[in-house]
Amino acid sequence: MAVGVFMRTVAVVGRKGGSGKTTIAAHLALGFMLRGRTTILADADPQRSAIEVFKGRSDPGPELIATSGSKLFALKTTAMNSGADALIIDTPAVLEDETAKAVVLSDLSLLVVRPTFLDLSAAVRTSSIIRQLRRPGLVVLNQAPTPREAIEPPIVRRAIEALDLLRLPIAPVVIRARAAYQTVMEQGRSAEELAAETIAAQEMRELCGFIDRFLFGPPSKPVSPIKGVTSV
Repeated sequence: MAVGVFMRTVAVVGRKGGSGKTTIAAHLALGFMLRGRTTILADADPQRSAIEVFKGRSDPGPELIATSGSKLFALKTTAMNSGADALIIDTPAVLEDETAKAVVLSDLSLLVVRPTFLDLSAAVRTSSIIRQLRRPGLVVLNQAPTPREAIEPPIVRRAIEALDLLRLPIAPVVIRARAAYQTVMEQGRSAEELAAETIAAQEMRELCGFIDRFLFGPPSKPVSPIKGVTSV
């Protein structure tokens, strides 16, 4: 049996409910899969939102495992022994102990934040956990309003300025509030599986591609839309 010595683990975290953690975790799991990586998505949220998302998927997808913080170490060991390339952990909101258990095991923690005062306030504590555990972290600004005439809305500009205080790097791609994300999640799909010209597909292709290169280096295979998927 192959052993995934170079398996990469990503914790998707956020103390504020509704920030879009599950959307990012599901897209990243599919993004790795589309790039030829054997991927496991571990749903550590008691609501099992990630597992619910993939119930609507008709095509093959990442392996799904319901778990909890206390089981993550054993799960990671099993995943490595199985030869998996990537383990994505969708963590629960609020439960800081569960978040810490995921962060300490991860090669990268993605802190998902909306450009709202409550999200930014909650992110301070989560970013502190990542720094205290001395683990790599990256902030993903999610559900942001779209620019008008290439000018960022004031709420986004203020959020980016505030995120500098977290002392974590910010992902170079801002994920916008788009109806396409709700549609593809209902189908258990990634926006990358939409027609290539859609803006949502481009956003997720850039984000997933950036994270994939950060963890694995140059891409091993090109990503193309799945045939028969309607553009949104």
